[in-house]
Amino acid sequence: MRDIIRMIVVLGIMAACGGGLLAVVKSGTAAQIEYQQLKFVKGPAIIEILQGCTNDPLVDRFKLQDGDVERNFFIGVLDGKPNTVVFETFGKGFGDLIGVMVGMNLDNDEVVGIGVTTHSETPGLGSKAKDDPSFRAQFKGMPFNAPIKVKPDGGQIDALSGATITSRGVCQGITDSQGFYTRLKPQIMEQAKAFAK
Repeated sequence: MRDIIRMIVVLGIMAACGGGLLAVVKSGTAAQIEYQQLKFVKGPAIIEILQGCTNDPLVDRFKLQDGDVERNFFIGVLDGKPNTVVFETFGKGFGDLIGVMVGMNLDNDEVVGIGVTTHSETPGLGSKAKDDPSFRAQFKGMPFNAPIKVKPDGGQIDALSGATITSRGVCQGITDSQGFYTRLKPQIMEQAKAFAK
């Protein structure tokens, strides 16, 4: 009986030490992991949307609390003004959620560009949402005050051939982000002032 108790105590101590060590490693590398994800997953879309900006939007970023969700915003300084912001939203695609980066002009609330970051869509069909520049270009200049839809649903966006569900998912993600963008816009504008050059 004594041996069993000793074994339980030793295993408990080892488990506590192992759990503590994992927690320390996780907290110590969290910022590094976040930056690597920004650089290699979201970064290419952010850089493409903010082409011509004079700052590094991966560095010039801030977070805002939206209810129980923390949202990341990336600032683009164009023509000397921090008047463009990029944020991430998600829409339901054919395979799973589609991550979409949306660039907004803070002065006129128009879309300056979009980029797909993550998806589980069918290769060669739905995956074109990420790779097809003509699909992404359709969103540029769209006002951000009405639902964005594909043409079969009465909208202005030409769906990708063979991937209407994916196209709807991208549109839905952008439309869903209108709510939090409108709610947070005063805070976004205030935070953006800090990046004026």
